Amino acid sequence: MFEQRWWAVTPVLLLTLVVACGGSSDGEGGATSESAPTPATAADSTGATGTSSVSGTIRFEGAAPRLRPLRMEADPVCEKKHTEDVMPEYFVLGEGNALAHVLVYVTGGLADGSYATPSEPAVLDQTGCRYSPHVVSLQTGQPFKILNSDGLLHNVHGLPKINTAFNRAMPAAVTEVNFVFNNEEVFKVKCDVHPWMGAWVGVFDHPFHGVTGIDGSFSLKGLPAGTYDIEALHERLGTLTAQVTVTDGESATHDFVFVKE
Repeated sequence: MFEQRWWAVTPVLLLTLVVACGGSSDGEGGATSESAPTPATAADSTGATGTSSVSGTIRFEGAAPRLRPLRMEADPVCEKKHTEDVMPEYFVLGEGNALAHVLVYVTGGLADGSYATPSEPAVLDQTGCRYSPHVVSLQTGQPFKILNSDGLLHNVHGLPKINTAFNRAMPAAVTEVNFVFNNEEVFKVKCDVHPWMGAWVGVFDHPFHGVTGIDGSFSLKGLPAGTYDIEALHERLGTLTAQVTVTDGESATHDFVFVKE
């Protein structure tokens, strides 16, 4: 899990077949990145893909925690960016107790091989003195762009344990920094200037990953026929796992439920 659990959780699985950087800097406002291998292109990709998919919804059962609004008065500029209370994002429920901000990804069953690296960057913005989105997933070698849309001082402090840790100041004049991560892991990004700010980054060596939105849904597309281990990871509730088999061209549905004991 991301952090120590704040309550005990019992997993319930429902199955229905229909399923932030060390490195070089090129100047203020420029790009900062880990050294990276040459990205794999579609031409030299050896990882198998197909026409199957696994999708589903993630829900929470039990009494939801009482969340207190974030206290931004330490920085009046941040506080003035909001006219209503700003709530923490570590526990966000949608309609029907759909659970947002859950990383979902394949952990087993993929054949050996490499996958084409996406050229479009994954983006994490600093806006309203918050990180948006709260959880982001990307592929190894994929560009990772961090923006500063607030026009004030932030710093992005990434805490990976396998990739290179980073701590980069982003004053108002620095609107963008860029990173590349070469190894799979999930890690936290925080802002030391504004301690309420936090986000999570999931890095995977394949394209079969995603993050649930407010509707709790996920979809892992382009899988070849096979049996796959799938994991759902929430920063406070921990992980749920399942094994799902899909035939060629099949769309399977697998729903996860986190249950408070």
